[in-house]
Amino acid sequence: MKRIQVYDKPMCCSTGICGTDVDSALVQFASDLEWVKASGHQVERFNLAQQPAAFIENKLVHGLLSTEGTNCLPLVLIDGDIVSQKSYPTRETVSAWLGTQVEKAALPLAKPSGGCCGPTGCC
Repeated sequence: MKRIQVYDKPMCCSTGICGTDVDSALVQFASDLEWVKASGHQVERFNLAQQPAAFIENKLVHGLLSTEGTNCLPLVLIDGDIVSQKSYPTRETVSAWLGTQVEKAALPLAKPSGGCCGPTGCC
């Protein structure tokens, strides 16, 4: 199993649903990380506002912050290697990095007797 580390910009929480402006990319990414955890991978997430020491302790992250400032955030590392910076990756991208497959949701099929609800058509 892989170790995924996410280094976020300073914010009040990692869910993206705080305050008046909901960040849909952040909400989706939080959901994607839960999927990654459920797949058995180790996930660690660090917020610059709440855990600044984690950004200093990781020499790679600290080096990028020293040269680029917080513009390099968010950073995503897998097994210690930076795989993404400046934006949150999609579930499909994370899945490819981890060598797993994302299950696509199946659409309901029409019944053989006609219509999606049977012989009388749709309800």
